[in-house]
Amino acid sequence: MKSKLIEMTLKEVREFGKVEVCVLPWGSCEPHNLHLPYGTDSLTIEKIAEISCKKANEKGGKVISLPTIPVGVNSNAFDFPMTLHFSPTTQLSILKDIIYALSYYKIFKLVILNGHGGNEFKALLRELYGKTDVFIFLIDWWKLGEDVVEEVCDDKTGEHGNESETSWMMYLYPELVHIEWADDGSVNEPRFEEMKKGWVWTTRPWHLLTRNSGYGNPKKANQEKGRKIVEVATDRISDFLVKLSKEKIDEKFPY
Repeated sequence: MKSKLIEMTLKEVREFGKVEVCVLPWGSCEPHNLHLPYGTDSLTIEKIAEISCKKANEKGGKVISLPTIPVGVNSNAFDFPMTLHFSPTTQLSILKDIIYALSYYKIFKLVILNGHGGNEFKALLRELYGKTDVFIFLIDWWKLGEDVVEEVCDDKTGEHGNESETSWMMYLYPELVHIEWADDGSVNEPRFEEMKKGWVWTTRPWHLLTRNSGYGNPKKANQEKGRKIVEVATDRISDFLVKLSKEKIDEKFPY
């Protein structure tokens, strides 16, 4: 049984029956070093959602993946060509419209499956709280595989086009990876020690932080590392989706 809405026919949607959970994959469109495509976050999260929903439904869930939103918050990367950007207010408007549709069809559980570190959804979810009957959950998918990254990756530094991200792209979309083009992902240090320690935060101009938008050395990435990260993360996501699918909404939900 299919679980990816954009590929389903009306016949298949009707045969699917009652949908308990919808998953909304949300990515971005931005450069990832010299060797990964602009759609890395969107392509990855679409496949992560597809795999996770398939696994969940095989375990007894009633879960459908919605079409991927392929643009995220990227205003700090405009100095690299062809970066696309949604403001958080645009993201909020999109969410409101999707939630309206789900509520109309009496689907009251939504999981935002986030594939881009610049997408900060928590404030948006707080803004929507109490204004909809749809319960919204958030998963930053890469966090579910951090222990695997620690185990399998040689270079654990960085966060953008690095060894782990390159590895899962090698596994999911090997034809789109050009590792021979990559630089070493080295970055410039902030001049303030407080920023280095994480006590102080500011928006990072990506063209000043990086050379070619990469952060972290991808040179030792390989397909098998990516497979391990993806399989563990999607197992964990699917387990949650099954639990959420089967849980009844009452006056104390989700507690």
